[in-house]
Amino acid sequence: METSKALRIVKPHLTSARYEHTERVMETAVHLAKLYGSNEEKAAIAAVFHDYAKYRNLDEMKKWILSSYLPKDLLHYHHELWHGPVGSLLVEREHGIIDPEIKDAIYYHTTGRAHMSTLEKVLFVADYIEPGRSFSGLEEVRDTANRNLDKAAWLVSRNTIQFLMGKENTIYPDTFHAYNDLTNKLSGGN
Repeated sequence: METSKALRIVKPHLTSARYEHTERVMETAVHLAKLYGSNEEKAAIAAVFHDYAKYRNLDEMKKWILSSYLPKDLLHYHHELWHGPVGSLLVEREHGIIDPEIKDAIYYHTTGRAHMSTLEKVLFVADYIEPGRSFSGLEEVRDTANRNLDKAAWLVSRNTIQFLMGKENTIYPDTFHAYNDLTNKLSGGN
């Protein structure tokens, strides 16, 4: 699928601000894919569709979780986590995107997971560092992303865990698994 077609598909499903975010994530993901030898076309498509389900009705997303292969434990965590897995399912069902690398990048773009592929890390980091974002600690991640993708993904995981703990929110296990896996990788543990 061409990027221009993908952008036309997602635009009606997003707010104007979210669409602009999506364009910036796409540009950032393509930059990182080029830098780290990942497929740039796949990075662009995964980035365009990463928030495809973000504004779906919560009851609809819950129905998709309950009636599909998606893990039911998602329902025990904040609904902000649902749009990645549901989006991964919907891009296949509604648009025929079956590439497992693209679907996994969409699925895990919010939580991360252990043993992320390069494409998954590219989208995970790109969504966090795109130029429209502004919050404490972001510049460190942006600088690191241009030197070491694993370290940047580790920083995203660490910062996300710290942020959620500071708000006393639950944290989906995949985020801990991503952090632990990347910690071991960076320290030479595996």
